[in-house]
Amino acid sequence: MDFFEVANTQRAMRRLHTDAVPEEQIWQVLETAVMAPSGGNVQPWNFLVIRDEEKKRKIGAWYLEAWQKAYGPARESMLADPGRARTYRSADYLANHLAECPVLIMAMIRRGPLGDPGITLGASIYPAVQNLMLAARALGLGTTLTTLHKFHEEDVRALLGIPDAIETMALIPLGKPKGKFGKPSRIPVEKVVYWDTFGETHER
Repeated sequence: MDFFEVANTQRAMRRLHTDAVPEEQIWQVLETAVMAPSGGNVQPWNFLVIRDEEKKRKIGAWYLEAWQKAYGPARESMLADPGRARTYRSADYLANHLAECPVLIMAMIRRGPLGDPGITLGASIYPAVQNLMLAARALGLGTTLTTLHKFHEEDVRALLGIPDAIETMALIPLGKPKGKFGKPSRIPVEKVVYWDTFGETHER
């Protein structure tokens, strides 16, 4: 696929079929992930592929609990807002069906010397996550970046045998999407880009 078509139509896909993802495609998206840049080319990342049904079930239950705690109180107001209702419904669907996704990929990173992952350490994992998601799009697979598992960080850590020196940074469901890819709704670039001075716009 043309790169710009991939990048401009790669959107959050939260409704996924339960069909198995070929292992070769899993390797392909992960190989693309590790081609991303990282600070000093240290490559402090690890990726954990989760296909075990019982582990997915437990993670799904923790994710749903976190979703209900974080977003449940806002349900009525979100659904009443036409601009946010669609996104809320799809996120709610994922929260209730995460365990049914054929593959979950945990993106992780080694903690820094002070033990704090920090925003700069995130700069060495999130480009890899985006690479993974773009590669999935090119293969016709759906993904979305989630972090609600962090509400149960220690439970997830114990379940998956993740060492203390490793920080989980994203949980990415992967599978064949039920919906269609397309250009997502975004604020026009002209409204968010300034030139030389903050607030200074420039016509295209």
